Amino acid sequence: MNPPKTDRRIKKTKASFTNALLTLLNEKDFKKITVTDIVTRADVNRGTFYKHYQEKEDLLNEIISDVLQNLEIAYQDPYTKKEHFSVETLTPSMVKIFDHVYAHQLFYKQAIQDKFQPGFQNQLCDVIRRIALRDFSVVLQKSPANPELHASYQAHAIFGLIVYWVQHDFAYSPAYMSEQLLQIINADTSFTF
Repeated sequence: MNPPKTDRRIKKTKASFTNALLTLLNEKDFKKITVTDIVTRADVNRGTFYKHYQEKEDLLNEIISDVLQNLEIAYQDPYTKKEHFSVETLTPSMVKIFDHVYAHQLFYKQAIQDKFQPGFQNQLCDVIRRIALRDFSVVLQKSPANPELHASYQAHAIFGLIVYWVQHDFAYSPAYMSEQLLQIINADTSFTF
């Protein structure tokens, strides 16, 4: 039996809360945002908020968890669909990480500006590093470099591209960013995706 699908109304309500919180972060610090601010901005009643969350931190944690889970899916996309993955066979259309970031622009703008919690940028890099260590262990083992250091290098390099892109207000398309990443990877033989 399949698990029950989340009701469309619930998804819409939660999306309203998410958008409200992320836009409020443009105006004030998270500590100063109240549940009243969130429900007013979302145009949803307070009771509905408490039906889903006990406090605003629960909403923020759910947003972060959902986006990080989607980040992992986007990062893994190129090689989960191939039996034998090779960096040399990657094409820009196979790289989905920038599509993911673009789809979550408001989230990444707040994350890059460190509006969530201290050290959150490191948490993002750590997600990418863990994926690289787990899913590319064979590739990393072939490198003469320490696998932990190699994965950390890769994670921060990809995150650096994301930071640049966000700070320049998404001036380039996701496809262009994917092309640039592949050009960097191909120029740097120690890099794996």
